[in-house]
Amino acid sequence: MCGIWALFGSDECLSVQCLSAMKIAHRGPDAFRFENVNGFTNCCFGFHRLAVVDQLYGMQPIRVKKFPYLWLCYNGEIYNFKQLQKQFGFDFQTLVDGEVILHLYNRGGIEQTASMLDGVFAFILLDTANRKVFLARDTYGVRPLFKVLTDDGFLGVCSEAKGLINLKHSTSLCSKVEPFLPGHYEVLDLKPSGKVASAELVKFHSCKDEPLHVACDTVEALPSGFDLETVKSNIRILFENAVRKRLMAHRRIGCLLSGGLDSSLVAAVLLKLMKEINVNYPLQTFAIGMENSPDLLAARKVAAHTGSEHHEVILNTEEGIQAIEEVIFSLETYDITTIRASIGMYLVSKYIRKKTDSVVVFSGEGSDELTQGYIYFHKAPSPEDAAEESERLLKELYLFDVLRADRTTAAHG
Repeated sequence: MCGIWALFGSDECLSVQCLSAMKIAHRGPDAFRFENVNGFTNCCFGFHRLAVVDQLYGMQPIRVKKFPYLWLCYNGEIYNFKQLQKQFGFDFQTLVDGEVILHLYNRGGIEQTASMLDGVFAFILLDTANRKVFLARDTYGVRPLFKVLTDDGFLGVCSEAKGLINLKHSTSLCSKVEPFLPGHYEVLDLKPSGKVASAELVKFHSCKDEPLHVACDTVEALPSGFDLETVKSNIRILFENAVRKRLMAHRRIGCLLSGGLDSSLVAAVLLKLMKEINVNYPLQTFAIGMENSPDLLAARKVAAHTGSEHHEVILNTEEGIQAIEEVIFSLETYDITTIRASIGMYLVSKYIRKKTDSVVVFSGEGSDELTQGYIYFHKAPSPEDAAEESERLLKELYLFDVLRADRTTAAHG
């Protein structure tokens, strides 16, 4: 979880423009860097760091001796970076998972790079040798990315829209700030003036297609067939692998726990896997709700059964109402359901930041969309209609549930 920001072709003084980068400082409380691009005096990167891997060499933009012409700013976690390093024999200079993006790009270009990454990511990659700027975002848009591009080639990119809305520019009308589409990468030509021109926007992956990175996955080959025991076994294997691959952090891990099926399964599997790799601290689980609410009671039962170090945050009506304005500012949406659901998550994230040392937090987001967990699915006219609706929800996750999960947690680093 970090905050990324970049400008290309700015007509205004960069030291003034960089004040906009400070609007996303909450995303990275550990360090900040602002860096101009050599040879392009009107192009720059801003980065707010939350240190999750490689405390020593994790600052961005990342540049390595092997590729001095490449600049990378990214937000996210690349789960398969070690497998890719082993498969292709990459010689890493740091322990940073994102360094693999530089090596993949050098080896096979942007399409292979985006397609081979198993993880959640949004990145800006600058190639000064070939005068190209690349933007990319993961399949479900788990990590946010916004851009503004004017007719005369001024480009602004940021993790949150608030970092782009008041940028100074010579043209009176600045273009609309828009979310960068999940599962896409964009190629932009970098002109000698530092301005850019969009060359192509490519959809590199759809949620129904098998991703390219499966070729180097460590998960065992799954038996085919639709008999019940095979299906259940395959779900178990994939689910455990989904939790295991996220255990790459160098900071303390915690878990949100509502007591519902999804977060309870995540917490239980997480505890099991943490024991297997001999993690030397107890798992902290976090629940929020009003006094004696069903969520709190259910979460208490799960925590007692699994043996986690459980924390409860008691919420009252007044606190919820007082948080609404801050929550809307963090979310950058007026969607009613998202705002309502975000208040608890915002306040429990605030508690985690103030009262504990957990930095990487697991949750059960996305499972209702994937496995048709919402109650209205009972009324689906047919299995095909239900599958179509499930796919629609997954495609729109970046506008709702994963937007909520990212912004409410990132608001508190």
